[in-house]
Amino acid sequence: MRTKNATGPADHRVSRGPGRAGLGAEGQAGFEMANLRPERTGLPFVVFISQKGGARHDVRVKVARAPKVRPAEMVTVALRPSVRVVRGRLDPRDLDLLRHWLEINEQVIVDYWNGDIEYTEDALSALRQIEH
Repeated sequence: MRTKNATGPADHRVSRGPGRAGLGAEGQAGFEMANLRPERTGLPFVVFISQKGGARHDVRVKVARAPKVRPAEMVTVALRPSVRVVRGRLDPRDLDLLRHWLEINEQVIVDYWNGDIEYTEDALSALRQIEH
């Protein structure tokens, strides 16, 4: 399922996922991801969220220093059973910040991943920013 593009202020973008047409290296079909600006999350990097689509793994997010990034530069982080980097490298301090943000937003991210939250704009409005 493709995410729906949000309306209203442009504080995020919906971009093509890192996979090529068909299944990517992580078993993900080409799908769209919403990238969340640091001003929205309170994190010092961009967080990409998506719905499950054709993925054969549990819920994950991706992070990058900038919204325009090559797939090889993205860091993939799994949420369950515990937050951990599954591909790439993330500074321990940044991982701690991401872990905190994921803890307060886990239900929204999981519901969006599973399609229980159908629209990107609804997921975005439910996400909370961290303060540090």
